[in-house]
Amino acid sequence: MGSTWLRRTLTVAAAAGVAAAVAITPGSADTPGPVRATLVSAAVLTTPATPPHPFLPANFRGTGRYIVSDLGINVPFSWQGRNGNSQMIAGGPRYRIWFTNLIYGNSLYTVTYKWPRIPLDPNRRCDRVGSFSLRRFNNLLKTARFVGPEILQGIRNRYVDHWRVGIVLGQTRPGPAIRAPFALGDIYVDQKDPGQSWQGLQFGFENLYDPQLDEWFTMATFSHRPGTVTLPPTCPAPAS
Repeated sequence: MGSTWLRRTLTVAAAAGVAAAVAITPGSADTPGPVRATLVSAAVLTTPATPPHPFLPANFRGTGRYIVSDLGINVPFSWQGRNGNSQMIAGGPRYRIWFTNLIYGNSLYTVTYKWPRIPLDPNRRCDRVGSFSLRRFNNLLKTARFVGPEILQGIRNRYVDHWRVGIVLGQTRPGPAIRAPFALGDIYVDQKDPGQSWQGLQFGFENLYDPQLDEWFTMATFSHRPGTVTLPPTCPAPAS
């Protein structure tokens, strides 16, 4: 246990945040906040057929919005992947929040440059959380539980499958025991393409600044074309 256990736990937790990781251009969302999800029908959710698990493709690009409702934040968001590396970016220098999370060179990175009421050095060194890869991230997504088919209602209705992935600290056997959620994520992927994400709620190691732990991304565009992934100059080199 000790530091080795903690390092592994934080790595998986940060990954859940990236997923929720397992991504700089502004994009307009269908709606100003997380799009509303409606169930196809109550009957459908009683015995839904389990579709293929969600996964993050090696190459993709998408734009949308990042929403932190309790802080009144709604900023541009991008999530891009290239050859197995991936990067999320929320906000930017002229917005109230600005952070980036990356899987790069089989390492997991996170750095927050701006956050309301928290003094942060914009030139601060980013954190290399630990060894992590696209393959490991997708293995984490294979543990997700299928919630059911839903419709995200916006300017355009999106038919999605809702998945829940989570890490809980404490006893893993059923029975009375103290347990605590450590990382959670709700992922909404296209029903015809489990590698296409449209919305997510993330909670992990890299986004503990939010008092309500309630951070959403919504995608307005998504394609399987290779994106742009750039490791910030303040990040240490990937592990060899």
